[in-house]
Amino acid sequence: MSEEIKNQTGEQAAEAEAPVKETKKEKKQTAKLEEKIAQLEEEAAKQDDRYKRILAEYDNFRKRTQKEKESTYQDAQMATVSAFLPVLDNLERGAALETADEGVKLILKQFQDILTKYHVEACGREGEAFDPNFHNAVLHEDGEGSGETVIAQVLQKGYTMNGKLIRAAMVKTTD
Repeated sequence: MSEEIKNQTGEQAAEAEAPVKETKKEKKQTAKLEEKIAQLEEEAAKQDDRYKRILAEYDNFRKRTQKEKESTYQDAQMATVSAFLPVLDNLERGAALETADEGVKLILKQFQDILTKYHVEACGREGEAFDPNFHNAVLHEDGEGSGETVIAQVLQKGYTMNGKLIRAAMVKTTD
């Protein structure tokens, strides 16, 4: 009986070692399946690419929205400060008078402290180089001819907030 088992296992081993011959039908099915796999892989690659593009688009949208939000907040702050600048100008004129009350000077000081707290700085000082991005030249006077245009007199102070211009300084320039 053990010989029969050996013979059977030997026959099974021979069958397993013999090359499997595919029929034409099986070859067609294999080709169709391989074609289907290629199509599915191509579709998966397209879906993956689409997913990555949508993800990148969403990330860009999120960043753009955040920047717009921050910009809107800063623009609102700048508009508010801009509305108060004429009051500041009048306080400075009032405090410069010889008859100025001590209360006006204290209010001016408090106002300036608040502006400093919110990073509002005056721009346009006498002797400073003229910069058309921050200064508005309303008068010009010929000078010694040094070649560089400088501010000779500040007619109205300009202000910036965090480096952004709120109001340009009105100045008189000289060469």
